[in-house]
Amino acid sequence: MARILALDYGKKRTGIAVTDELQLIASGLTTVQTPDLINFLSEYFKKEKVERVLVGEPKRMDHSPSESEVYIQEFLKKFSEKFPDMPLERVDERFTSKMAVQSMIDSGLKKKKRRDKALVDEISATIILQTWLYE
Repeated sequence: MARILALDYGKKRTGIAVTDELQLIASGLTTVQTPDLINFLSEYFKKEKVERVLVGEPKRMDHSPSESEVYIQEFLKKFSEKFPDMPLERVDERFTSKMAVQSMIDSGLKKKKRRDKALVDEISATIILQTWLYE
C-alpha cells in the first residue's frame, strides 16, 4: 500500500501530515512555506509512494466556503497541472486549528511552544488526515 498525505493549506505555511504505508496511523510530517510546497511535494513523491492527497476545505458554519478558498483553488489548479495522475480529495477542516491548540494544551506543551504557528498547522493537517481515515 501507499501513503496518504494531508495538507492544511495556508497563504504563508502549509502543514503536512502522512500515514504509514498500511494507512493506519496519521503523523505530522512537517510544515512548509507555501511558495515552496509544489517543489516539496515533487521531491516527496519521488521518495515515497503516495496514493492520494487530502486538502483541507475551510468552510463557514453555514457551509459556505471561507475567504481562503480562493487561494486553495489556485493551489489545486497548480497541483493538478503538476501531478495530473495524483488523486486529490477535499476534507472539511472546520475547527482543526482549535482542535490542534487544544491537543497541544492536553499534551502539556508550554504556552511558548503553543504559539508556534507551524506546529499548529502540522497538527491541523494530522487532524484532517485522521478525520478522513476514521470516516
